[in-house]
Amino acid sequence: MAHTLTSPRADVVRRGQWLTWGTILYNALEAIVSIGAGMLAGSVALVGFGFDSVLELTSSVAALWRLGGDRHAHRRDVIERRALRVIGVCFLLLAAWIAVDATRSLLAREAPEESPIGIAIAAASLVVMPLLARAKRGVARQLSSRALNAEARQTELCTILSAILLGGLLLNALVGWWWADSVAALAMVPLVTIEGVRALRGEPPCGDSCGGACHTEG
Repeated sequence: MAHTLTSPRADVVRRGQWLTWGTILYNALEAIVSIGAGMLAGSVALVGFGFDSVLELTSSVAALWRLGGDRHAHRRDVIERRALRVIGVCFLLLAAWIAVDATRSLLAREAPEESPIGIAIAAASLVVMPLLARAKRGVARQLSSRALNAEARQTELCTILSAILLGGLLLNALVGWWWADSVAALAMVPLVTIEGVRALRGEPPCGDSCGGACHTEG
């Protein structure tokens, strides 16, 4: 039987839902624009960026499900674990995609294509994603949710990928370092993999700002 949430917790849940819907809508737009523009321009980097957005969107849907189930106190722990597993799988898929795409780019000596749309999307993400991640971390801390904390961590990693995309374009244009973004992306693979494994194990993300407070509730 569903429990009526106390007002303070209900407010936090609603704030989390708004933030998560915002993340979903932003990533859906980012994925459509990136993949569409990448296919038209023949930009593998942009298509890959769009795929990353799809994975982030999937994690956000899992987080939204976790928030929606918060009213069911007796099922909260089960929903928490399942959402965490989905997010963990998304981390591992992201790590695999980065490894394959970056390795292929290095072997093909493929420089990142200059794209005004790609630059605009990456620049926008550098502004939007850190704000969303910070706000979602606060919600995760208040609800003591490892799943929501892991999803916020994935948003932070997407910010880093945006910075790598921008940095790669600039370094290639300024000094001809065509390999810079691929090498930087490969350096992220161990971190993303660790985050995925920790999520699957039900452990808090690396650099967890929740401290010991992030635990599943029964």
